[in-house]
Amino acid sequence: MKPLPLGVRVAAGLAVTALEQARKLPQQLAGLPLTVVSEAMQLSMRVQQHVTELAIKGDDVLSGLRPAEEEPEWATFDEDETPVTSSPEIPADDPWEEEERAIAEVPEFLPAYDDLSIAQLRARLRNLDVEQLEELLRYEQAHESRPEFVGMLNRRIATVKAQ
Repeated sequence: MKPLPLGVRVAAGLAVTALEQARKLPQQLAGLPLTVVSEAMQLSMRVQQHVTELAIKGDDVLSGLRPAEEEPEWATFDEDETPVTSSPEIPADDPWEEEERAIAEVPEFLPAYDDLSIAQLRARLRNLDVEQLEELLRYEQAHESRPEFVGMLNRRIATVKAQ
């Protein structure tokens, strides 16, 4: 017997496949809403992740183009709610203070430290280890000794050591 033409064989296979899928349809319809919601949530999360990555890259580029803003007095963060343990202040007329400021250099791992706002610094602290954080704290205390920066660095050091 001579085989049937390819088109007829493909059409028969397509019909059988359609019939099989039609039999599975009631089972697939029961799970369809969950599948659609799951796919939509995955897509949403991927879009949010890409948008966040682009925003971070944009922040890095734009932070070099504009001066850093100081944190407004009304802004509060979870890290600011814990008590701050700071070192004793050095009197303004202390000759050692001037020497420490002259010796201390900006840490190499964060060369733009002096230009960062507290929010910009907070975003970068998660990538630093205890030694780097302690070096930043020493630098901050030797230079401007801003209470909000000193407090944030102290809290981050305590958090990293606790982990």
